[in-house]
Amino acid sequence: MKTRSSFVRLAARAIILHDDKLLLVNAFKGRDDLWCAPGGGAEPHQSLPENLAREVFEETGLTVDVGAPCLVNEFHDPNGTFHQVEMFFRCTLMAGTLDPAWQDPEKIVTHRRWVSRNELAALTVRPKSLAGAAWGDTGALVYDPLEPILP
Repeated sequence: MKTRSSFVRLAARAIILHDDKLLLVNAFKGRDDLWCAPGGGAEPHQSLPENLAREVFEETGLTVDVGAPCLVNEFHDPNGTFHQVEMFFRCTLMAGTLDPAWQDPEKIVTHRRWVSRNELAALTVRPKSLAGAAWGDTGALVYDPLEPILP
């Protein structure tokens, strides 16, 4: 069996709807045109919800209550070693507003925005199943198998 990577990265991401708009961030270095839900890699000895609440605050300045999982997605780079499994959780906005001056301490996220479902359709977003999970098209946990990370 041929292996390209010694591990699969685990991440948690937030689906935050507010006034029927979804929060997106640009979390791909060098790709301001590629959007995703806020979140990030899991840290040892913290639950996924704890990781997610921390990541959302770091990337956006918002405080959220982390709810139930709604999407499991896998990303990989077919030409490289990257492979990530992401758990998406429904989150409720508890405090804060988006501030253009907010700085992500890791300097990965530089833009954040609320988008309607129609606006989302015009953007390059990952995963492609994000709209269906956010607006509950299936009503159940969705599994979105191995998707190339970049278009």
